[in-house]
Amino acid sequence: MTVLSAEQAAVVAAASLLDTLDAVAATPASRHVVALTGDLDAATRRVELRRSLERFTVVGQRGDALGERLAAAHTDAGPGPVLQVGMDTPQVSAALLAEAAARLAEPRVDAVLGPAHDGGWWGLGVRTPELARALVEVPMSRADTGDRTLAALRALGARVELLDPLGDVDTPADAAAVAALVPGSRFASAVADVGLLVGPIVVAGEVHR
Repeated sequence: MTVLSAEQAAVVAAASLLDTLDAVAATPASRHVVALTGDLDAATRRVELRRSLERFTVVGQRGDALGERLAAAHTDAGPGPVLQVGMDTPQVSAALLAEAAARLAEPRVDAVLGPAHDGGWWGLGVRTPELARALVEVPMSRADTGDRTLAALRALGARVELLDPLGDVDTPADAAAVAALVPGSRFASAVADVGLLVGPIVVAGEVHR
């Protein structure tokens, strides 16, 4: 089993965040918000991250459990519909995010949910922050997190549309699989640099040290 050191994991995570930020910044929206936690001054690729974050409104994460912080991020993003993505699906593109936002804007749709292959979810869009409160009681990082999130939204009366599923990055094997989908990206380059890919490659969250 391949195991990354803390330094190697930080290299991969920073690249994932940078690629995700680029995709979000290129998506048409009234505002782009990052809910950030961690010490940016101690982050890997801190200079690039600071430059990239200049395009965003940056708010601190609030709450204890992950579900609380996710729900708070929806509120802190401001009124109106919000599409939320994490930094562990660096294969997302502006086109994919724009399509998700368009589906959220359709009549008779209150929320959109993008399932992840591991049972979680990669994206959540809600028309109002109140719907995001469904996340507070949902156990995160489990094989049934996506199903529980869907059930919690529907329990609030939300009409939910499912987005296409994506693979997220939880393990070195996940990183290699996702990197193969985005050759030429920062993420693919970082994955190759830490030795997770065999053979040549063609050369966007949370701050990791």
